[in-house]
Amino acid sequence: MGDRYDVAIVGGGIVALATAYALSERAPRTRLVILEKEPRLAQHQTGHNSGVIHSGIYYRPGSLKARTCVEGARLLMAFCEEHRIPYRLCGKLIVATTAAELPALETLAERARANGVPGASLIGPERMRELEPHARGLRALHVPGAGVVDYGAVAGAFAGVIRRLGGELRTSARVTALVRRDGAWIIESAAGEVRARGLITCGGLHADRLTAMAGAQDDVRIAPFRGEYYELVSARRDLVRTMLYPVPEPGLPFLGVHFTRGVDGRVHAGPNAVLALAREGYRKTDVSLSETFELLRFGGFWKMSSRFWRVGLAEAYRSWSKRAFVRALQGLVPEVRAADLAPGGSGVRAQALGADGSLLDDFDLVQANGAIHVRNVPSPAATASIRIGQLLADQARNLT
Repeated sequence: MGDRYDVAIVGGGIVALATAYALSERAPRTRLVILEKEPRLAQHQTGHNSGVIHSGIYYRPGSLKARTCVEGARLLMAFCEEHRIPYRLCGKLIVATTAAELPALETLAERARANGVPGASLIGPERMRELEPHARGLRALHVPGAGVVDYGAVAGAFAGVIRRLGGELRTSARVTALVRRDGAWIIESAAGEVRARGLITCGGLHADRLTAMAGAQDDVRIAPFRGEYYELVSARRDLVRTMLYPVPEPGLPFLGVHFTRGVDGRVHAGPNAVLALAREGYRKTDVSLSETFELLRFGGFWKMSSRFWRVGLAEAYRSWSKRAFVRALQGLVPEVRAADLAPGGSGVRAQALGADGSLLDDFDLVQANGAIHVRNVPSPAATASIRIGQLLADQARNLT
C-alpha cells in the first residue's frame, strides 16, 4: 500500500518547500513528504534566477501576486535574518527613457501606492544620477525596499526546518502516476509508492503535466521561456550600483532586460525572454521534439503567437545577437559596451498559457478532488513564497 502520509507535495522548488515549511510550522503533527525528481532540491527556477526580492510594483491591485508579494517580501527578509542568510536592500530604479513610456511609469507608481509598496516615489534625472551616475532617462520610479538574496540558500534553509520538524524529503523521485482511490492519493514514483490523504502538485516546468496526471482541468499549457544573462566584467561593475529596469511592455509578463547587482557583488544583465524548445532548455541547442510538438498541438499557442510574433522574433534575434542585447542595455546605461559583458548563464521560466492564447498574468492555484495544483507561479513567486506557502497550507487542511 506504500508509505502513508497526511500530505504529499510533488516538486522541490522554493514554493513547494515554502508550503511544506508552512505546514510543518502550523501543523507539526502533519505527516508530510516531498517528492522531487532531481537528485537535489531547487535545481530549476529556484536555482536559475537573479535573486531579486521584488517589492510589488508591477502587479494588478487585488491580484494574488499583489496580495502576496509585499507581505511575502517582509516574511522572506525576517526568515533570512532568523536563519542568517545574507540579503541586501539595494533599491531599484524603473527608468522611462522615452516620452512614450511616461504614462506607463505613472501607472506603475499608482500600482505601487495601491499595493502598499513602502517608499516608492517618482524622481527626475538629477536624483537618478545621484543614485545611479551612469544611468540615463527622463524619469524613474525609485523603489528603495527592493533587494537581492540567494534563493538557493533560502530553499536549503526551508529544507532544514522541514527535516527538523519531521518532514521527509525524497529526491530522485520522479512521479509517474497519480491515482485517487478510497479517499486517498496513490503516488507512484521512482523512489517508491506513497499514499497520502492530501496532494499538492507544484511541478514548475511540468505543472500542467502533473495537473493532467491527477485528472484535474487541463486548459493550460506550460510554455517554457528561456532567460539568458550576461554579466558585467569585474572592472566595469561600477557602472551599476543598484538595480536598473526599463518600463515593461504592456500586456507581457516579462520585465525586459535589466541590471541586477547580486548579494555577491556581481552585476547580471538580462534576462531576455525567448521561447525555449525544451522545458528544461537552458542552452540554445537544447531541443525536445516531443515537448515542442506538445506545445504546437495546443491551440492557445497559435493564438498567443498571432498576437506576439513580432516580440518573439525580436527576442530570438537578441538571443543570437550580442550586439542587439547590448543596444537594449544601452537604453539604460549608454556607456555599456560589448567588451564589458561576459556570458552569465540562463534560466527557464514556466509560463502558463491559456487556451485563449493569454499568458496567465497571475498566480494560478486550483483545488480539485482532494488535491491542490499550483499551475502558474512565475516571478515574483520566490519573493512571495512564504506567503504563498501559508495560503496553500491553509487550503491543505481541508484536504486531510
